[in-house]
Amino acid sequence: MQALITLAAFLLTLGVLVSFHEFGHFVAARCCGVRVLRFAVGFGKPLFTYVAANKTEWVLASIPLGGYVKLLDGRDRQQSISSAEASEAFDRKPLWQRSVIVAAGPFANFVLAIFLFALIYISGAPQLPAILQAPSEHSVAAKLGVVEGDRVIGWQSLSSSKAVPLSGEFEPVPSWNALRWILLDALTGERGFALEVQTPTGGIAIKRFLEADLPQWSPEKDPMLALGIRPMPTPFAEWTELKLGPLDAAAFAAQRVWLITKVSTRLMVGIFTGSTSFKQLGGPLSIADMAGKTAQVGWQPFLAFLALMSISIGLLNLLPLPMLDGGQLLYDAWELVAGKRISISMQEQFQKVGFLLLISLSLLALFNDLQRYFSP
Repeated sequence: MQALITLAAFLLTLGVLVSFHEFGHFVAARCCGVRVLRFAVGFGKPLFTYVAANKTEWVLASIPLGGYVKLLDGRDRQQSISSAEASEAFDRKPLWQRSVIVAAGPFANFVLAIFLFALIYISGAPQLPAILQAPSEHSVAAKLGVVEGDRVIGWQSLSSSKAVPLSGEFEPVPSWNALRWILLDALTGERGFALEVQTPTGGIAIKRFLEADLPQWSPEKDPMLALGIRPMPTPFAEWTELKLGPLDAAAFAAQRVWLITKVSTRLMVGIFTGSTSFKQLGGPLSIADMAGKTAQVGWQPFLAFLALMSISIGLLNLLPLPMLDGGQLLYDAWELVAGKRISISMQEQFQKVGFLLLISLSLLALFNDLQRYFSP
């Protein structure tokens, strides 16, 4: 039964995220007057096909590991475009419209993440309080006098190497989850911060973590452990509820997505600069495992997982690699600067290189999965 739930959650995850991503391309293409020949979810043999009145072919295929939108495009050597259809071809559109169509897929993933988080906050989400456990002896928090039972109620950024706040007031910290992302943002951004803490005796204290004192992010060490800020286990009955109105939920969700995107981008860049380990890459087994586990816990954890995955897919597609949306946007940037397009033959060569890079990353992620789940 558990295996069936995991499989169903995995397929639902891929279906929702891929469909929404491709739907972003579809909507942008139609708004720009480009004809969409096919909207496909999955690859391989079609299981279901429907041809709409506007001649768009909607396809559900047998291999649910992706999807695509096929546009009318004069650069495609397999397409024969008449003079009457030329105005609807992707390659005949101005540069800004082509860029909008390409960027609309990742943008749709970020919009989906905001919607999912907002839905959680509207319904009311249980929140682990930001009450801290005793920090480890040599951590930064221990040196600053953080003790067990301290409750973080506010935070603010500090200027570089000085204990000078960038803003006048502390921003409220509603939960441990919110604090965790704030800390990750500060650590990956190498920026000092101050915490407003309610002590176990009811007093208020300010703890200033200067930039120079923050632990460095490295593949071998957990910077959160070196920082010394960890949540205290709290009975579920003592958790608080975060429930917001639609507008406040949307604003809070957008803020959360922006914060997660910043942290994820830095970690992704860190993989290529060496500050983040390649072992953090996860493949289909990790996705399926997390999808199944969150689905069994409840619909809110599953939606939160979908939101995080949607952000990851949006960022992944913005990587400047051929075959990804980011690669096409890089071509567009070249065209904007050079005043001419990269030749089709050159793009085909880049596609081959991009394909090899993507296959290599996919195999590495799968290898990490196998090590993670099958190593003794």
